[in-house]
Amino acid sequence: MTTTSSCIIGVDAGGTYTDAVIMDRATRTVLASVKVPTTHANPGIGIVHGIRQLLAKGTIPVTSIARTVISTTLGTNALVEGKGADVGLFVIGFNQRLDVPAEDMRYIPGGHKAKGIEREPLGLEELYDGIKAMKGHVQAYGISSLMSFADPSHELVAAKALSLLDDKPVFCSHQASTRPGMKERATTALLNAKLLPIMQTFVQGVRTALHELGVQGDVCMVCGDCTEIELDRAIRQSASTFASGPAATAWFGSHIASTDTALVVDMGGTTTDITMVAGGKPVMDTTGMTIGQWQTHVQAVEMFTVGVGGDSLFTPLGIDNNTLGPSRVIPLCQADQYVSPQDVAHLTDAIQQLGPKLKSSLVIVPDPASPPHSPLVAWLRDQGPTTSETILQHMGQGEIALERELGQLLKTRSIVQTGFTPTDALHCLQHIAIGNTDLAMLGARVLGTCLDMDPVTLSNHVLSLARDKIATTILQYVAGREVNQGLSSFLHTNDNPLLEITVRLKPPIIGIGACSRYVLPEVAEQLGTTIVFPDNFDVGNAVGAAWLGLDKGNP
Repeated sequence: MTTTSSCIIGVDAGGTYTDAVIMDRATRTVLASVKVPTTHANPGIGIVHGIRQLLAKGTIPVTSIARTVISTTLGTNALVEGKGADVGLFVIGFNQRLDVPAEDMRYIPGGHKAKGIEREPLGLEELYDGIKAMKGHVQAYGISSLMSFADPSHELVAAKALSLLDDKPVFCSHQASTRPGMKERATTALLNAKLLPIMQTFVQGVRTALHELGVQGDVCMVCGDCTEIELDRAIRQSASTFASGPAATAWFGSHIASTDTALVVDMGGTTTDITMVAGGKPVMDTTGMTIGQWQTHVQAVEMFTVGVGGDSLFTPLGIDNNTLGPSRVIPLCQADQYVSPQDVAHLTDAIQQLGPKLKSSLVIVPDPASPPHSPLVAWLRDQGPTTSETILQHMGQGEIALERELGQLLKTRSIVQTGFTPTDALHCLQHIAIGNTDLAMLGARVLGTCLDMDPVTLSNHVLSLARDKIATTILQYVAGREVNQGLSSFLHTNDNPLLEITVRLKPPIIGIGACSRYVLPEVAEQLGTTIVFPDNFDVGNAVGAAWLGLDKGNP
């Protein structure tokens, strides 16, 4: 029996699964671990399920829990998948075009010079007009003013004006950046604003979950730079959690690495994250992390992310240009969990319509009893699982308009998509059995017919696409920091009749993630290095979060 306040809980809420471990603080022994599906609409539900199962696995009283440390990739995954809030950006005192992911952008007179000298007065009239134009069309606001790290007054006035005219969340660049670089600071503010509603929902879910379970002690989140942050600050500074999951990954790897340098590769359901440890510590990116195509001023572990994971969508476009990811879908083997029992037969019929391009995935309304949000949702609720092509034919919309509407419905989780994924491929090859193998096999047969492949060949092909993407990404990461990113193209020169170049990765790989054992060994072999799967590698991020809580937290 454990004693009072003798344990720490580590939780990692990923894009597909929520992992949780309970660890003895004195011995750092993992006493129990669980893996449950992430509940995106309310992540707290998944956390409740995970911690409840942890406590039920042994004689671990809730009073023994001293701390709870949480890492998450939900924010990063949302940005990789193009989700998050629609943000209106106000750029003050800088009238050059910025290529940033804003729903709307307005340039406002104002800003400051060096030493906080006002460049020109803040354009209150232009600000008012911009707020009126954006109100009702955006879900959050970002503000970035020229040299606001020297004097944030124009950002503060603009934020106050926004709060008086609209109740949507607002984030200012001076809250996260103290360095010059207008585009990077504007991007940091904008991406933070995109995550504000997501983080608010997440934190509220965490609090509700822990209160429901009676878990006491302090609660914190892992930041991307391997520090901790209180939950309230995590809402106000959402950007600090961009690399929360990878930070836990790197912290786990830093305790496992037996060599001076190692690569930690975490294959999750949505993305594969690559971090590096050197000298027993995670390597930090002091210039500011890149998220997708956008450079920020967020301090975080040095990482490289690729949009391929266990639940990445496979799209058959032809034998030489099939694609995998970055879209995440519900694997076919789990799709029956999202339809009513009477619709399972309809789901089977719909899978038989799968094929190239738009028909590579199916659309499902996950809760047929919920009120319709649009004519399309109402039709889908009656129709049941169907392809995008069928929707096009019925609704009479253009392809671009339909993709836009489906994207909005996916954001609000009014619909889900299902399709063939590496998780399905692993079912077809009988490596795992966590879902309906018959549905996975049906999808493999249908898609295989399009490519003249049997289900086993198709499944191996899909896993090969995943391995190639991960191997190429590892080379891009290493080559980009050591030589030149163009070096990654050498991986594929063995097909050249005149040129053969061998590239070998020197550091070993530490594998994390439930699917990684079936994908990463071939990646390591392809790169000429070794790989190790430590104890608890399938829940490594949760272990890393707990270890970080022990190393950084209060005794």
